[in-house]
This record gives sequence, C-alpha cells and structure tokens, in this order.
Amino acid sequence: MQEEKIRKEVREGYAKIAKEEPSSRPTTSCCGSSPTHEELSKKMGYTSEELNSIPKGSNLGLGCGNPVALASLKEGETVIDLGSGAGVDCFLAAKKVGEKGKVIGIDMTPEMLDKARENTRKGNYENVEFRLGEIEHLPVADNKADVVISNCVINLTSNKKKVYEEAFRVLKPGGRIMVSDLVLKKELSAAIREEAHPSSCIKTAIMKDKYLETIEEVGFKDIRILDERQYCSEELTNDSDAKVIIANRNTNAQELKSISELDEKSKKYVEEVLASTLSVNVSAIKP
Repeated sequence: MQEEKIRKEVREGYAKIAKEEPSSRPTTSCCGSSPTHEELSKKMGYTSEELNSIPKGSNLGLGCGNPVALASLKEGETVIDLGSGAGVDCFLAAKKVGEKGKVIGIDMTPEMLDKARENTRKGNYENVEFRLGEIEHLPVADNKADVVISNCVINLTSNKKKVYEEAFRVLKPGGRIMVSDLVLKKELSAAIREEAHPSSCIKTAIMKDKYLETIEEVGFKDIRILDERQYCSEELTNDSDAKVIIANRNTNAQELKSISELDEKSKKYVEEVLASTLSVNVSAIKP
C-alpha cells in the first residue's frame, strides 16, 4: 500500500537523523542550510532564550515554524505534539503549562523517542511523556487535550485528513490546534514529485486551499492562518555558495550540495520547489 510505503520511508529517514551526531549532520531545512541548528531555528521563529532553555540535542532544526509561541498555552493545559521528534516543542510547551499541565509527544520513530526520552531525563521534566505511535492513529484517549500542536510533520503523510480527524478526536470540546506546516502555493510538476526523496517535505505536500479545506471537512471551526511566508527565498539559487538538499536517485539518499555543484536540471528542480512552497501557521477550534 502506497501510504504504508511512504510511512516506512519517512520513518527510516528520521531514524537516520536521530542516530547521527549533531556535529556530523548538515544543519539543513528542506531547502537550504545554516551554520547551526540554532541559527536555522531562529529563522523559523524561535528565540535564543527559548533555545537555551531546553536540553542540548532536543533541537534538530527540522521545523518550519514555532507553534508553541503562537498557541497561547495556559498553565494546567494538556498539550499533544504530533511528530515530536527529539522534543524541542514539547519542552517549550512544558514550561508554559507548568507542573499542573501535561505534554504528550507522539512519534512513530523509536530512535527519535529514545532521543526525546533521554532529553527528558536531562532536563528533569516531570510533566512530559513520549509515546510511540502514528499521527494517523494516535495512542491517546478521546477528549484528552486542550491543544494539539505540530511542526512541519503533517506534510509528510499522504493521509492528512486522517491526521486531522485524530486531532479532532483527542481534543476536548473547545480545544484548539496550532500547526506549523509546509504547503504549496502552486502545484509541483510530476517530475519533481517523482524526484523528491520519500522523507522530503515536498513529496506529499498539498495546495494551501486543499490543506485548509481538509481541516474544515473534519469539523474544525474558526480556521485561521496566523502567519504565512515563502519557505525559502527564490534568491537562494543566485548564491553559488548556498547549499540545498538534493535526492540522489542512485543511492536513494539525500545529499547536501552547493548551488555551484548542481547541473542545470537540478538547479531548475530547486527553483521550482522554492517558487512553489509556503510555510504557514494555522489555528482552528473544535466546537
């Protein structure tokens, strides 16, 4: 089944990231690179104060926004993070909901869970737990959460409607979502879809209008885009020293290359992706 194949390939890709030492892994987003994970995360909306307040190793520079900063979390609330990775957003949320609150991170990659749980111990968090599970089938009871957050994860699944149905199910009436994600402002060509690595942000990304319609279809109300921006500047391709992630079809791996190293076909690939992608922060309420 195609959905399961995509899930398996995404899991393998993120397992590899979890196993790598931070110093050995390029600090890259889906479209470019920065000298450090911290610098990349600042571009996505995190502050130095936030990043310095969490355990080292919990920020892997994999997001496309800062959902916690926009979620207006309150003391005592229960928060669920879909695709929690090494725990960066869970730990930031934990400080906001306090001792009376609870944060539950869900991730389908055991290696990421190991990393997140290690970071939990390092930071002595007593109000955070991590559970193994798929975001399409959340291991959480009905009407459990006040808030569901997610950061550049839902774009990776081919069944986005199921993810939002699950988010709706686990939220209490009146609960809310705050999601940072990657969407399209214009359709990608079939050739780009074919070339994209399975764990790439763009492989199963959909148009912005369709994304918002999906959220509405499952029953959410008051759907708002709080922030929208081009994910990466199209000017990136004019910088010969800039680096981008390119899929190597021969090795089925993603490689970091300078713009100057790309052949004409690959450069056009990058230009199309940059011109087609948006980073959005979306909120909605379960009535």
